[in-house]
Amino acid sequence: MFAGIWKGYNWQESHVGYVTNGVHMPTWAASEWKAFYTEHLGAQVFENQSDPEAWKGIFKVKDEDIWNMRMALKNKFINFVRREFKARWLANQGDPSAVMEIVDKINPNALIIGFARRFATYKRAHLLFTDLDRLDKIVNNEKFPVQFIYSGKAHPADGAGQGLIKRIKEISKMPQFLGKIIFLEDYNMIVAKRLVTGVDIWLNTPTRPLEASGTSGEKAEMNGVLNFSVLDGWWYEGYRFNEKAGWSLTDKRTFTDQAQQDKLDAATIYSMLENEIVPLYFKKNYKGFSPEWIQYIKRSIGRIAPHFTMKRQLDDYISRFYEPEARRCHALAAHNFKEAREIVEWKENFASRWNGIQILGSEFTESNAQGAARTGDRFDVCCTVNTNGLGDSLGVELVMYKDKDGVSTYSGRKDLVITGHEGDIYHYELKDQMKEAGVFRYSLRMYPKNDRLPHRQDFAYVRWF
Repeated sequence: MFAGIWKGYNWQESHVGYVTNGVHMPTWAASEWKAFYTEHLGAQVFENQSDPEAWKGIFKVKDEDIWNMRMALKNKFINFVRREFKARWLANQGDPSAVMEIVDKINPNALIIGFARRFATYKRAHLLFTDLDRLDKIVNNEKFPVQFIYSGKAHPADGAGQGLIKRIKEISKMPQFLGKIIFLEDYNMIVAKRLVTGVDIWLNTPTRPLEASGTSGEKAEMNGVLNFSVLDGWWYEGYRFNEKAGWSLTDKRTFTDQAQQDKLDAATIYSMLENEIVPLYFKKNYKGFSPEWIQYIKRSIGRIAPHFTMKRQLDDYISRFYEPEARRCHALAAHNFKEAREIVEWKENFASRWNGIQILGSEFTESNAQGAARTGDRFDVCCTVNTNGLGDSLGVELVMYKDKDGVSTYSGRKDLVITGHEGDIYHYELKDQMKEAGVFRYSLRMYPKNDRLPHRQDFAYVRWF
């Protein structure tokens, strides 16, 4: 986002940090789950939501207790749909027999997959309907029933988003999809909470890399709902905490043409449903549930949930930004802003001398003379600079880029050390060896060096040579 603002620096060197969104657990965890957590993990889990240790008790809970909790919330969701939407469907659709068929076909024994959010086109709500014949086979498998529940709203000015909703509603009325693909109208927080607590899987299919966060998936996983999402937004991080706690589509694009990419992603979703997800859900034991599915739920709750609560988000804001900023503020303000005044004076002196700096020479070892290094090559670099009175306030570093798939990618930087000086003439040197595999390119860069600066871009004078 900030590439190009600070000239001379790669975006990966930026001082700008981030905090991944979290959700407020006491609001979005169902009351049944909150009671469940209190009983099995202790009330401490609410005080220590961001501590993975506080959640470890979930792995000791009996599988059937978790299954019973999931089924209780699933039935609660189904009853909510039947109660809240039956009258609305009868009023809007005008075909009582079709409405009753929808109501009757909502099946607590089916694998129910939810998709609910703002209907912006980049969220690709249409993706599942790329191949209706294949979707027909998935939802109409009598042995392994699958149902999809959609909900959401489009912005009043977003005609394309409204078109997606219209298309989904049209498909849901087709005979083969009646009661198998359901659209819940007038999406609001009540509908959202019932969905993220009641379905079995939360589906998210954004166009890479446009997902800001996707917090609905975070709400779902603290209710024992498993995520199936493109590696984008929060799931890009969440999935890496445990890859056996949900499912993902790669973050990499195969096609530059979005229509082709959509077809590939849709085919991948169908394949994963057919070959991995649906068989796992229906791999039931004599007690009527899949023990392996329950292990996915336990890992989702125990290893992912702690990292995506509002408590963790606030912890990050405090530790990464507020506390360091407060410490620096106090330090700068102390003794009538003594340090602040000294930094300003140093900056003014540096800026006034910057244009007078002269690079007198630089040299690479003979094996690296072409400016490209390979694994095992020595980095014997030296240079001489007339610092124009700046002395050790001037830093010199070697900046490295690595060739990766034909693209030059930032790899790191190494400071040269001052080996001596005669007046304002300073000598810098670096002796090192390339340890990583690959082909590297590099160059020298000089910059203002002062440990009292909060970060490089605070005083972004840069010169390459």
